[in-house]
Amino acid sequence: MTSRHVYVLAHTGRDEARAVAREFCTRLMAEDVIVRMSADEAGDLALDDERLQVVASGPAGVDGSELAVVIGGDGTILRAAELTRGTDTPLLGVNLGHVGFLAEAESDDLDVTLDAVVHRRYTYDERLTVDVAVYRDKELVARTWALNEASVEKSTPERMLEVIVEIDGRPLSRWGCDGVVCATPTGSTAYNFSAGGPIVWPQVEALLMVPLSAHALFARPLVVAPSSVLAIEVLSRSEGAGVLWADGRRTVDLPPGARIEVRRGQHPVRLARLHEAPFTDRLVAKFDLPVEGWRGAAERRKKRREADDA
Repeated sequence: MTSRHVYVLAHTGRDEARAVAREFCTRLMAEDVIVRMSADEAGDLALDDERLQVVASGPAGVDGSELAVVIGGDGTILRAAELTRGTDTPLLGVNLGHVGFLAEAESDDLDVTLDAVVHRRYTYDERLTVDVAVYRDKELVARTWALNEASVEKSTPERMLEVIVEIDGRPLSRWGCDGVVCATPTGSTAYNFSAGGPIVWPQVEALLMVPLSAHALFARPLVVAPSSVLAIEVLSRSEGAGVLWADGRRTVDLPPGARIEVRRGQHPVRLARLHEAPFTDRLVAKFDLPVEGWRGAAERRKKRREADDA
């Protein structure tokens, strides 16, 4: 029988995460599933089992695993996405953070999560990413990517960026601003949401652009086609330099005159799903939205009964 391999990544700097990860790995290995883990994290969890496989801490260590289970908040999941992107391995998040929009399971549902992993009762969505290129004097100087968003921001609080934005090779507007966020539908509930951008359902393929504190009459959030190319030029007369953030994890310094191009990524990220719950329900649960008094489902059932009795 072919061996099964599951990669596990945890936020081992937190006591709760270490405890949950240790229990999850121990129980998973008891089901004859080989757990893959980096040497540092295996040491932090003090695991000692013949079914533990210590691997390199990079995409090569994940590749070939049937699933990557991440125990932590959205930041830990974004770190794991750096490993699974470009592989066939779906990523399953177990939330230990606050909102945890990228996570599919909660730590207090560990039994359910473990059962789903052992019996392969999960599906996955392919989430759109963005590829980002940075140019200076028409020369490519940096490349990166993001699952949630790429944001161009001022590098010092007292300074303002002056940028001109472009969509599909045509100039749109010039802003003096704190920055510009370019987000995916997955990232629409992250920085984009905090900046006043729209929430976009994950099934929608689109790119989003949201200015940050722009001094302009036209500075509205934009939703464009997934095939569009978004460009931001930091004008040479900007008061200071800027910085590009990718998922809040990777940075590129931006001098005046830099040009940033954002387009649909070549490699999506696979997010595992245990439930078929509508995205609306996820929004209500994660943001604790008030829905008391809703009678939609009850009214429809009543009308169906009345129609059947007629």
